[in-house]
Amino acid sequence: MSHPPSQRPPLREVLAAWRQCLVRHELPPEPVWIFSENLCIERLTATPGNFHYGFQTRFTPPDEDALEIAYDQFCETGARLVFYRLGSCARGSVCILLCDPWFEKKTARDGYERHDQWGISFRPGQTGTVEEISELTRWVRRVKRDRALHDFDFAISLETIGEIKIYGRTLLPYERFAQKMLERLRRVLRQ
Repeated sequence: MSHPPSQRPPLREVLAAWRQCLVRHELPPEPVWIFSENLCIERLTATPGNFHYGFQTRFTPPDEDALEIAYDQFCETGARLVFYRLGSCARGSVCILLCDPWFEKKTARDGYERHDQWGISFRPGQTGTVEEISELTRWVRRVKRDRALHDFDFAISLETIGEIKIYGRTLLPYERFAQKMLERLRRVLRQ
């Protein structure tokens, strides 16, 4: 059952509980937060469904306040929030914040710890490392479509975070289109 946004605790309280969850599972407690643009999904072979999951923060680094903005934005919905761990890296646990009604039916059997009083779930994941990609070519050639839906597809994008910071809200599709057209027009006029 979804909970109203007013029942969600402050982010610092949830982060403390998230770190405790990671410690209980003997995982690195320091989160490295990533967003949809930071995921680097690569096709391993021509066989469908065979992918390598990595991340990068070098080419699209998240702003320091991105997690707080994402949490605030997601708290405005009635959908379940998920603190999701992809794996470990040298800097800690690679984590991503997700939100969608899709997660409402996820239980301990699926690897989720539910905190129904908050409308939040934690997914600490398994031990193992996630490769940090530092090669621009690999990131540019990452798979963006033609793959099965995954839990982390319900992450907020850094582009959306930027819209919230600039406009105080997410843009509507026609506004995004108009913005791109204006950017193209400005480039043409500069030439």
